[in-house]
Amino acid sequence: MPRYIPVYMHPDSMPVDISFVFENEVPAGKHGFAQAKGENIYFEDGTLAKFWGVMFNGAACFPSHEQAEQCAQRLSQAGVNIVRFHQMDDEWVAPNLYRLTSGKRVTNTRELCEASLERLDYLIKCLKEKGIYACVDMMTYRRFKPGDGVKYAHLLHDGTRLYAMYDPTMIELQKEFCTKFWNHVNPYTGLAYKDDPIFVMCDIINENNTFINHDSRRWYNLIPYYDDMFRDMFAKWLKEKGIDYDAYGCELFTPDLPMQQFRMELMRDYMQTMTAHIRSLGVKIPLCGSNYHTCYGNVAAEEHMDFHDAHSYYYDWGWGEFEKTCTNKQITTMATSPLAGPCAMRAHGKPFFMTEWDMPWPNSYRAEGPLWYPATACLQNWTGMTIHTYGYGHRMSKYDLLGKAASNDTIGGVPYREGIFAVWNDPAKFGMFYHGALMFRRGDVSPAKKTIGAKVTADMVGTRSHNLQATAMEIHQVHTVMDFTDTSDLDTIVAPETKWEREDPKVIVSDTGELKRDLAKGIGYIDTPRTKSVYGRIGTRAVNQKYKPKTRRELDGLAVDCKTDFATITMSSLTDDALCDSGNILLTAVGRARNHGAQFDGEKMIDRGTGPIEIEVIHADIELKTNKEILEVWSVDSDGFYCGRIDSEIVDGVLKFTIGDEFAAQYYLILEP
Repeated sequence: MPRYIPVYMHPDSMPVDISFVFENEVPAGKHGFAQAKGENIYFEDGTLAKFWGVMFNGAACFPSHEQAEQCAQRLSQAGVNIVRFHQMDDEWVAPNLYRLTSGKRVTNTRELCEASLERLDYLIKCLKEKGIYACVDMMTYRRFKPGDGVKYAHLLHDGTRLYAMYDPTMIELQKEFCTKFWNHVNPYTGLAYKDDPIFVMCDIINENNTFINHDSRRWYNLIPYYDDMFRDMFAKWLKEKGIDYDAYGCELFTPDLPMQQFRMELMRDYMQTMTAHIRSLGVKIPLCGSNYHTCYGNVAAEEHMDFHDAHSYYYDWGWGEFEKTCTNKQITTMATSPLAGPCAMRAHGKPFFMTEWDMPWPNSYRAEGPLWYPATACLQNWTGMTIHTYGYGHRMSKYDLLGKAASNDTIGGVPYREGIFAVWNDPAKFGMFYHGALMFRRGDVSPAKKTIGAKVTADMVGTRSHNLQATAMEIHQVHTVMDFTDTSDLDTIVAPETKWEREDPKVIVSDTGELKRDLAKGIGYIDTPRTKSVYGRIGTRAVNQKYKPKTRRELDGLAVDCKTDFATITMSSLTDDALCDSGNILLTAVGRARNHGAQFDGEKMIDRGTGPIEIEVIHADIELKTNKEILEVWSVDSDGFYCGRIDSEIVDGVLKFTIGDEFAAQYYLILEP
């Protein structure tokens, strides 16, 4: 029978503190403002910028002073160096930008709440002191009110989707907000937001574009006033272009090329208008348009933006008020990459930052996510990523239960507030963040050696084939190439629908040799000098085999023989040295994590359980090549206590020890006395 032990993810600290690894990066802003140069973002002094972090959603952006101090400290201990402030304009949560508490009726969204801003100001001050930067959205789920002067405001959905990108009234209101936000002076730093280098990136609008189609119609509340406005603009554009097409008789969601080209130019005009206004305020940092990829027209529409962004979620759930299901899916068994869609938004010659990713609870295999996602992003030389989400609330005190408030149905018909996506107390996700930080910020995983271009022509703006990205992006870098792109430095250019052939269809190996996925066995590998990991079904030879074969998994200098069927076992050096020369190594071993007493009927959740949160004990024999003469292995509990020294020995330059039999824990420190 599997053995589970309780863990406690405290809101004010982490069991292990790795902030000392990055102590030279404090405070945030010490290198000057962020600037987009080629495919990377650099600070003014020439320092390469790489970011690993979390999102704060809704009320999490407005904590009390005490909570802000605790949260900033905890994030720095986990190695986080960026926070994306998201959904600050939501009306379903309090505090938000317009009110501190619920109750008083808000009649417009033009006045910002001073009390909420004061909390945000103090949080920014705390993050800055800990070396943590900020990414921000100008519009997410803002719900316009009649007092804003917006027509049919009561019929508009959160964020207004398409309409906010062409209605003149809404555009002027967005400009007004940008002016108030960027000119706001933080009393705790003495700087206006536009003058504070803690801000490194900005998205103009969240998950919004003009390329609505039949699949995305559910996001839009069709309102004749705005649809007629759209058709009038389309008719004017057709006349200017000399194109014979019926703007008033065509289907609004038609895939015909004139409609797709118009949508692309409409989106481009909006982005250029907003960019010009934000720059006129004196904002210096890189700007992105949106992050909602539906087709290659999104890339073309944002050709003038400083960087690109897209979102990725790996799940298949049905999450209703009463019935909740979640398909248990492993990344390690997928024949194609779950990041194919976002990769299509990575334009050649531009930086790419992923502001949302997740492999949500209660997927039993979600511990793969914090390893596979950052490793693949490093291979692609992306600038960084933030998980959705650290939390939706500002009272992060219920640390002993996963899935808090999982029945709420407040955003787009999806009851996901604080339940499915909140990661701050999940040992299988945020508990793994140390290694993502070290891989990303130190560059432990190298970028791919070869770069392939996915060639997109002007007549393909409404298409979204991702075959190349799905089959090649875990081997080489893959960039989208438009007609206007300089391709002189690319190794190969092929069509996006090309399927990249592998020598062994069941094995994916990066051209650096550092990353590998064995699809038949359901196992992933990360093999670099300073970080090594074996994850997935490492206790069995193949996913569906019933017998127990030999389970020894070997990397360069590390061997793991795991007795637990599903596990992630990861080592990272906490010094600048390779693991073989390091006298300070963090070992994390985690697989399944659940609430006590949680019950499932197949993929249906019968009972989410109660506290405490429990992790399955990982049993494994481990061998690490070392040049040290003496190393000790200590088990570390969730309070950060050294709770026992694990028996170990060094024989012929190999450190040998077993985890799980005694002093079982998620974390182990391998230390030179």
